[in-house]
Amino acid sequence: MMVLGKFVRMLRFGASLRSVLVIAGFACLLPQRIIASDWLIEPTGFVAKVQTIEAERELVLTNGLLTRRFRIHPNLATVDLKNQQSGETLLRGIKPEARITINGKSWDIGGLVGQRNYAFLDPSVLSSLQADPQAFQFVGHEVRDIQERMPWKQIRPHAPDVAWPPRGVELRFDFVMPKTENSDLAVSVHYELYDGLPCYGKWISITNRSAKEVRLDRYQSDLLAAIEHTSEVDALSIGLTPPNLHVETEMAMGGMTSQGANRRSYRWVADPQYDSQVNYEKKTPCLLEVGPDLGPGISIRPGDRWESYRGWVLAHDSTDRERCGLAVRKMFRTLAPWVTENPLMMHLIASDEASVKRAIDQCHEVGFEMLILSFGSGFNLESRNPEILKKAQSFSTYAAEKGIEIGSYSLLASRSVNKQSDVVPPPGEKPVFGNSPCLGSEWGKQYFDRLYEFHRESGFRLLEHDGSYPGDPCASHNHPGHHDLQDSRWNQWQQISTFYRWCRGQGLFLNVPDHYFMAGSNKTGMGYREVNWSLPREEQTIHTRQNIYDGTWQKTPSMGWMFVPLTEYHGGGPKATIEPLDQNLDHYRNMIQSNLALGVQACYRGPRLYDTDRVKDMVKAQVEWYKAHREILESDLIHGRRADAKSLDWMLHANPKLKEKGLVAIFNPTGTEMTETLQIPLYYTGIREKTAVVDAAGNRTILPLDRKDSVELRATVAPHSMQYFVFE
Repeated sequence: MMVLGKFVRMLRFGASLRSVLVIAGFACLLPQRIIASDWLIEPTGFVAKVQTIEAERELVLTNGLLTRRFRIHPNLATVDLKNQQSGETLLRGIKPEARITINGKSWDIGGLVGQRNYAFLDPSVLSSLQADPQAFQFVGHEVRDIQERMPWKQIRPHAPDVAWPPRGVELRFDFVMPKTENSDLAVSVHYELYDGLPCYGKWISITNRSAKEVRLDRYQSDLLAAIEHTSEVDALSIGLTPPNLHVETEMAMGGMTSQGANRRSYRWVADPQYDSQVNYEKKTPCLLEVGPDLGPGISIRPGDRWESYRGWVLAHDSTDRERCGLAVRKMFRTLAPWVTENPLMMHLIASDEASVKRAIDQCHEVGFEMLILSFGSGFNLESRNPEILKKAQSFSTYAAEKGIEIGSYSLLASRSVNKQSDVVPPPGEKPVFGNSPCLGSEWGKQYFDRLYEFHRESGFRLLEHDGSYPGDPCASHNHPGHHDLQDSRWNQWQQISTFYRWCRGQGLFLNVPDHYFMAGSNKTGMGYREVNWSLPREEQTIHTRQNIYDGTWQKTPSMGWMFVPLTEYHGGGPKATIEPLDQNLDHYRNMIQSNLALGVQACYRGPRLYDTDRVKDMVKAQVEWYKAHREILESDLIHGRRADAKSLDWMLHANPKLKEKGLVAIFNPTGTEMTETLQIPLYYTGIREKTAVVDAAGNRTILPLDRKDSVELRATVAPHSMQYFVFE
C-alpha cells in the first residue's frame, strides 16, 4: 500500500507513468505500447537546443533525450549529464573540459576544483567549487547550426530519411591561457548535439596566437567521470564491463568492429580522484579519455589553427542487446549517412577488354549497379604507364553507357615495399599485418598522389582499398611525412583520412576492410573467415546467414559486405564452387537470397554472373525482387533465430517510416518442408494492435498483436528455400 501511495502521489504531481516505473525500478513491467515517445520509432520531437539559465549562470545543451549542463562561473565546467529517457545521471564528478600537453607541460582546459567525493556529484557543493588559476579560463561561447565535417556527393541511392549535415546544434566554448603565462594560445571546445539522438560529439581546436612555434605532445578532448557500470570489488573482474556508453571516433582503424578499431583513440581508465570507490586497488575504469595513445607530437606554427579528431558518446537507455544495437546503427546513419549507399556489385577476376565488357553487359542485363576489377584481376591502378589510364577511361566510358559504375582494387598495407619505405617499428613491436609501408615515406606520398590522379582522370567511381592503414607507428627519422615516432601515427592517419574525405566529396564509393566510416568510407566486411568459402556449398549458406546475424548487431545491412565465390577461393575444389553456374543453380539462388533478403551486398567474385539464360533469368528475378522492396530490406534488422542448419532461421527488417514497415525473411536449411509458428516482434516497426500481413503471393491477412507487440505467424517453407512476409 505504501508503494501504491507513492505511485499515486508521483502521478498526481505530473510524473509520467514511464518515469514512475523507471524510478521505482519496475520499468520491466511497463507494456511497450504505452511508451509513445520512443526516439527509435519516432524521433522528430527531440530537437537539440541551447538554453540559458541566468540565475544559475548555466548553459544547458539538450534535445529531450540527453541533457548536459554547464556552469560558466568561476570557470566553465560540465556539472550534469543526464539520460532523459532512463532518468539516469551519467556524471559522478567534474573534470576539465579537455587537457593538452604543450612543450612538455600539461594544461587543463576549464573545469572546477574542490569536489571531495567522486562517487557522486552533489548539486549543493557546486557553489563552493573554485576555478583552478593554472587552467585555461573561459571567455565566451557561440551557438550555431551543425556544419558538414566533409562534403558528401550524393550520386547513388541511399536511405531516404538521412540528412547531411545532421540536424542539430553546435556549441563552442572559448578559453585562453592564464594571464601569468608568456605564451598566447587559445583553445576552443566544440560540442554537437543532434536531433532525435542521445549522442553528443566533441572535439577541440587550438590557435597559436604567439610568435613562437609550439609542440602539441598529447591531448584529451574529452574527460568524462562516468558512473561505473558495475561495482568491481576485486581485481579479477576490473574492466570487464565499462559504463553503458558507446564511444566512437574518427580515428578508428586496424579492425572491422568499433571496439577493436577505436582502441587507440579512446580508453576507459581509473580515476585517481575517485578515492571512495569499492575496488580495493582503486582501479575501476570509469574515467573516459578521448585522445590518441601516441602523439600527436605535431608542431603548431604562429597564426595556425589545429583541430583534433572528433569523438562521439552515445548514451544507452537500456541493456537490451537489440535496443543498444539499434541505437548504434541510428548513430551511424545520422553521423555517417553515406553508409546507407548499398550498390549491387560484381567482383571481376579479369581485366582484359572482352571480359570487362562482358561483365558490364551482364551487370546491366540483370540489374547489378557496380563492377569492380577485383584482386586477382591483373589491373594495376598504381602503374603510371599511360596505357593503364587509357584503358580505364575506355572501361568507364563503356560502363557509363550501360548505367554501370566501375572501379578497381588497391592493396596498401600488409605488404613490404622496400627497406627505405617500410615502417620502422619501435623495439619489440611489429606491424599489424607483419609488413607495411609507411604512409609518410616518399613512396607513401607518391602512392597517394597516384590515387588522386587516377580517380580524377579515369572515370572510375569505386575503390576497394585493402589493407588500409591499421595504425602502425614508425620510428624513422628519414621519412618526409613525419619527424619521429611521436607524430608518425597522427600524420599517417591524416594522410589516409584526408584521401577518404576527398573521395566522399567526389562521390567515390569506398570498400575498406576497416572501420573508417566516420572518416568517409562506405562499407567494410560484415565479418567472416575467408577460408570458410572453401567449405562445401551447403555449409556456406549456413555460414552466410550466421555471419550476417552476428555482424548486424552494430552494423546496418548496408555497412558490411559478404562473399559469394563463383569460382574457387581458398581451395575446396568442385564441391565449394558455384561454377559452372547452371549446374549449381539452386545453390546460387540460395546464396543470393541469403544476402539480398537480409539487405546485404556480397562480393560475387568470378568471371561472369550467368552462363545460361535460365541462370540469367534467376539472377534478374532476385534483383528485381530486391529492388521492389529495397527500402525495407536496407532498413534495420531485428535478430530472430540464428541459422543452425536444423530449424527455420529468420530475421526481421523494421522501419516505422515506410508503408512496408516490416519484412521477415525465413529460411529452411533442411531437405524437407518445414512448418513452424513464429513469434515476430513488431515493436520497432511502429505497428500497434493489428497488422496486415502480405505473403509472397500477395495474399493479405489481418493478424492481432499481443501485449508485447508481437504477432504469431505460421510459416511453411520449402526445402532449402526462403519465404518472406511483409507487415503493413
